[in-house]
Amino acid sequence: MSYNPVSETILEQLKTITGPDYILYDEESLQNYAHDETENLIFLPEVVVKPATVKEVSAIMQLCNKHKIPVTPVGARTGLSGGALPVNGGVSLTMERFNKIIEIDERNLQATVEPGVINQVFQEAVIEKGLFYPPDPASKGSCFLGGNIAENSGGPKAVKYGVTSSYVLNLEVVLPNGEIIWTGANTLKNSTGYNLTQLMVGSEGTLGIVTKIVFRLIPYPKHNLVMLVPFFSAEKACEAVSAVFRAGITPSGLEFMERDAIDWTLKYHDDIAVHIKSDIEAHLLVEVDGNDMDVLFKECEEISKVMEQFGCDEVLFAESQKDKDALWKLRRNVAEAVKTNSIYKEEDTVVPRAELPKLLKGVKEIGSKYGFQSVCYGHAGDGNLHVNIIKGNLTDQQWNDELPKGIREIFELCVELGGTISGEHGIGLVQKNYMDIAFSNTSIQLQKAIKNQFDPNGIMNPGKVFN
Repeated sequence: MSYNPVSETILEQLKTITGPDYILYDEESLQNYAHDETENLIFLPEVVVKPATVKEVSAIMQLCNKHKIPVTPVGARTGLSGGALPVNGGVSLTMERFNKIIEIDERNLQATVEPGVINQVFQEAVIEKGLFYPPDPASKGSCFLGGNIAENSGGPKAVKYGVTSSYVLNLEVVLPNGEIIWTGANTLKNSTGYNLTQLMVGSEGTLGIVTKIVFRLIPYPKHNLVMLVPFFSAEKACEAVSAVFRAGITPSGLEFMERDAIDWTLKYHDDIAVHIKSDIEAHLLVEVDGNDMDVLFKECEEISKVMEQFGCDEVLFAESQKDKDALWKLRRNVAEAVKTNSIYKEEDTVVPRAELPKLLKGVKEIGSKYGFQSVCYGHAGDGNLHVNIIKGNLTDQQWNDELPKGIREIFELCVELGGTISGEHGIGLVQKNYMDIAFSNTSIQLQKAIKNQFDPNGIMNPGKVFN
């Protein structure tokens, strides 16, 4: 598909829509919006546009649709699949001025927010009301709720409380032609027509631009307990995960960290004090939460008994909030530490949780076959394993030509085990060549037909999800 450039005439019209202060095309601004957190990929937009109202977004989309100019929706640019990269140039439409919490409805346990609100800011605002919005990706301190909608983000709390889609009731969306719609209703039940709300969640900015979000909320749990469990075998740690659930316990967090993941993180965060014995291969970070401390202590005892069956060492209980924060900081900073240490690719694999040991074993075997090291960690309770492939001593030829074959084998293993190729990072730009592993041609054609119905001119985040 061919697109038209952003001409001087189009620039002037964009300035009329938002005001000239919110149209950027200097080199520094273009470079700033040319990347997200996906590897080292850079794609320059032709112009950055910063609307502040739904009417401005509508007018921008009408203009771009009429002239066949590609539009890439942009949030906080914390994504890991290249979803915010303007691969066809055109307009980077940033939602950073949509940063208002419009209403927290305590009577109905709902909130209406704009997509540029930071996840953690929203979480803290509802906690002040005694309410809880659980989805908490690792980048929660910087990522936007709109980006969480686009990728259907999860995080550690998803194991007990669900991912972003579990909390979205209704969305205001600007379609590629500029029309404004609401996708659903502000109700907990809705069997009226097709579920456009859930279609938009996880659509990676390819169907429209979300301008308002209605979330459901739940009461905030009063207490939590956190423990770090070391294992002599990484595979045995993975085996222990499903055993916890079979014992009738649902933790509010159950995270897996391979030895290298912790070692590298401790290297870059010397304020975290955790001693690791030389023969430990992996850790599970476990959190339980609720309103009755006696129940939580009993759950921790039961979890410890389960862990002992799989060869764990002495369990470390967080004695204070400071200790809890340190353990979670350790987990949340793994990705940053890996990125600082080496050139890498992160694959967001997911399988049924009982198949996690087979996935980990298979990843290591594939790594041996293709000569790459992997550092694995992730949301074990969901079967969601982040596989960080380290370039290390691989040549550019091995990295560019041979490694994709290894990644394909990893994804094929995921599907064989009943899983799929992304749990929470999305497909975006970097995984679209692997979609044939997860879907039949018929399924892909159906999805492409949906995309075409929403966006017949193909201007909405082109080059993502599908070839």
